Amino acid sequence: CAFVAGLATVLLVYLLSRSGGRTEVVTLLLTGIAVNAFAGALIGLSIFFADNAQLTQITFWQLGSLAQATWPKVLAVLPCALAGLLVAPLCSRRLDLLALGERPARHLGVDVERLRLTLVLVVALLTAAAVAVAGIITFVGLLVPHLLRMAAGPGHRFLVPGSALGGAVVLVGADLAARTVAQPAELPLGVLTALLGSPFFFWLLRRTRRRQGGWA
Repeated sequence: CAFVAGLATVLLVYLLSRSGGRTEVVTLLLTGIAVNAFAGALIGLSIFFADNAQLTQITFWQLGSLAQATWPKVLAVLPCALAGLLVAPLCSRRLDLLALGERPARHLGVDVERLRLTLVLVVALLTAAAVAVAGIITFVGLLVPHLLRMAAGPGHRFLVPGSALGGAVVLVGADLAARTVAQPAELPLGVLTALLGSPFFFWLLRRTRRRQGGWA
């Protein structure tokens, strides 16, 4: 259910933000914020009408955890992960060109709209599968790619597979910390990654603004 809802939500955001055969990044972001608010309201209604057992399940799903990551669930998610790992590296050269800006990328022969749609579908597939199994675990997808970019440069040929491997390593390390730091209790994994990731996000934001000459 969460997998299908995740895919449907991403496709809805893409379709609503598309105008005249094109999509703009700002429009995608604003549409995503609006759809996220609507989805949050639906989750709130689900919590309101849930019984005690369902309420516990929803709460732990929102906090994020690998405790329910059994082998049958891992095998169910594996085709989605393999599809993403196969498709994303094929787009690495076009992503390097797109990093120059949409207009230069178009002049260099990149079909920006087709590339964007492909990547949206791949990311939706990977994200929906991960959230369906592990719940909401934030900031890993922000933390790892930026650290790799600072360490090894912006080339997507390394950055895409490196982020996949690095994200897995960070997630397993965070899960180990969540299971041991407050024994015999186990911290919710999503809470731990948010506690560590939000200060990093603020530091990254300040670092970027300083490089661009200060706050606007």
